[in-house]
Amino acid sequence: MKIFIMRHGEAEHFANSDAERALTKRGKKLSLAVAQAAVEQGYSQFDKVLVSPYLRAQETWLEISQVFNADKVETSEDITPYGVSDEVFDFTLALAEVEKLDSLLFVSHLPLVGYLTAEFATGMTPPMFPPSGMACIEFDLETRKGELLWNINP
Repeated sequence: MKIFIMRHGEAEHFANSDAERALTKRGKKLSLAVAQAAVEQGYSQFDKVLVSPYLRAQETWLEISQVFNADKVETSEDITPYGVSDEVFDFTLALAEVEKLDSLLFVSHLPLVGYLTAEFATGMTPPMFPPSGMACIEFDLETRKGELLWNINP
C-alpha cells in the first residue's frame, strides 16, 4: 500500500485561532505545484484522503484536488497538530484492512507529519516537512514495514 503524507501549505500568521489560519497565495501556489510534481511521477488517484479540520489543511486539499482524485475524502479530528502518531498509525492499519485501501493521503500538520512518516517508514528519524512538503511511503500491511520512496518539497 502507498501512504502519502502532506503538510498543509504556507498559512497566514494571524487569525482568531490557530485552527482558523488560512493559506496564503504562496501557500496555495506551492501546494498545487507539489501536487503537480506528484502527478508527473504517476500519482494522482487515492482510495482515501484524510484531511485535518483546520482551515489551512482544508484549503490545501481544495487546491490540490484540482489535480488529485479520491474515492473518499474525510475530515479527521485525529490529524490536527496535536495528533498522536502511534494512534493514527494503528487506526490507519485497521482502516486499510477494513476498507481494502491501496493508497491513502493525509493532509495534516507539523509535528504530526514528521512523526507519522517515521511510523510508516521503518527505521527513519522523523523528518522536518516544509509547508506543502509531501512524502510517499511503500508500506506492507502484513510485515508492518515501510520504505520512503520519495519526498517532494516546494
